[in-house]
Amino acid sequence: MSRNGSLRVFTGTSNPHLAHGIAEYLGIELGEAEVASFSDREILVRFRENIRGCDIFLVQTTTAPAENLMELLIMIDAAVRASARRVTAVTPYFGYARQDRKDQPRVAISAKLVANLITTAGANRILTMDLHSAQIQGFFDIPFDHLYAAPVLIDYFSLRKIEDMVVVSPDIGSVKMNRAYANRLGVPLALVDKRRSGRDYTEVMHVIGDVDGKNVVLLDDEISTAGTLTQAASALRAHGARHIYAGATHGKFVGEAFDRIEASPIEEVIVTDSIPHPGGMPIEKIKVLSVAPLLGEAIRRIHEERSLSSLFV
Repeated sequence: MSRNGSLRVFTGTSNPHLAHGIAEYLGIELGEAEVASFSDREILVRFRENIRGCDIFLVQTTTAPAENLMELLIMIDAAVRASARRVTAVTPYFGYARQDRKDQPRVAISAKLVANLITTAGANRILTMDLHSAQIQGFFDIPFDHLYAAPVLIDYFSLRKIEDMVVVSPDIGSVKMNRAYANRLGVPLALVDKRRSGRDYTEVMHVIGDVDGKNVVLLDDEISTAGTLTQAASALRAHGARHIYAGATHGKFVGEAFDRIEASPIEEVIVTDSIPHPGGMPIEKIKVLSVAPLLGEAIRRIHEERSLSSLFV
């Protein structure tokens, strides 16, 4: 036992399947907590066991709806008031991260607001994965552990043994991340240059790098409407790419994402279970890998006061 008391993992309602996987990896039972709603839809949280002096990890993905975020805040407050020794918010997907700066007049910086809310609620630490913008870590005044799903995705594509592979960045913003993937896989890097013509629409301009006759893997931090991803895939096919695969940590799949992926030249899309899809994927092209072992190992090391650096990529 570490000096931080017994390890306990609890989950909200946003991603219980992932939380169960984390608990299974750690070899412990998932903690008992009641997370429900009053008749007027206000959220009720009550821990059904004594957590005084315990090292508490609260697993909650904060995707829409906003109730997921509110649920996390109330769980943190309940744990603090129940005299937990330390409370760590485990947010596999950190929501409201897109607005991380004031890039136009009269808009909010919602990422900073959420950071303030989590800290004010009483969290002592936060653990998350593949932030939309890495600088969000600076919005917190508490210890912040930022994991990457790269080991999970790299292992998958390595085992596929894809010949003549080229890692492709679907836009300028993800070049650094894709360079790291390319280096780890020992393959070349290419880039799709694009011009954004609207809030959720982009026009692909041209491909930088040799993809003619190659098998390409498009990698990004998240897939939302799949507009950027599928346009990039079409551009790659026009430039002679043979087989096209894609991977991302967070699969949000909103709007026409599934239809776009199904109609695109992409043969397979790999995402993780950082965002839940209880009904399963409606198209066979999409495969979900679990990050429960990665998060579970990070939780174990935090609890035991050990370094996490070997988990970072």
